[in-house]
Amino acid sequence: MTSLDLSGQTALVTGASGGIGRAIALSLATAGADVIVHGCRNLESLEKLAAEIQQLGLKASILKADLADAAAIEKLAAAAWQWQGKLDLLVNNAGADVLTGDAAKWSFEKKLAQLWQVDVLGCVTLSRLLGPRMRERGSGSILNIGWDQAERGMAGDAGEMFGTIKGAVIAFTRSLAQSLAPQVRVNCLALGWIRTAWGEQSSDYWQERAKLESLRERWGTPADVAAAVTFLASPAADFITGQVIDLNGGFRFGAKR
Repeated sequence: MTSLDLSGQTALVTGASGGIGRAIALSLATAGADVIVHGCRNLESLEKLAAEIQQLGLKASILKADLADAAAIEKLAAAAWQWQGKLDLLVNNAGADVLTGDAAKWSFEKKLAQLWQVDVLGCVTLSRLLGPRMRERGSGSILNIGWDQAERGMAGDAGEMFGTIKGAVIAFTRSLAQSLAPQVRVNCLALGWIRTAWGEQSSDYWQERAKLESLRERWGTPADVAAAVTFLASPAADFITGQVIDLNGGFRFGAKR
């Protein structure tokens, strides 16, 4: 069988201070990769994560950057490559949180603008800075995070907002895979209902809807995402590129809501 071993590889995981990013970083490290963990504000969480990675016997580096700032992204890309003189894997996991905290009270327009800056332009800019370097070096893998309902649509503000944003990420993924082939693989995981901070505090309606719309009849977890990322980053997925892969436990069409 083809190996899932990532020994000797270096990965950058953006948005690593949150639940999904943290799970991805630890999973990649468990598979043998040295990991750069990125965040914007929560330095304490990043320090704890880096320490856990080091306890596994792997190297870890912490890089802070605001992905809404183009200059900060350039510095992040340069520092990430310089750390070990290469980068084998980029996971564009970072996303603006507009569903919890003070941001939940923002207008639709302000939320959309913030998501565009972080989720779309952050992903595009970082990928365009690091992807060509990977191609010149001869290998690499980029994984973007999308949304399963971006291509089928969902009614309401959330559907219009995240559909627009993650639809752009999906389209970018497909084109970038063409641009960087054959040396660099580029894929997108289109997530379904994953229990993040919002999921943990959401109403009974959303709790039931998440289960109803999945053939597995449960929420997805950060561990589910991390397992898929690790597989796609590994040699076992060498023939997979330019793909948008739904990670939702099987979407249940026609579910009554």
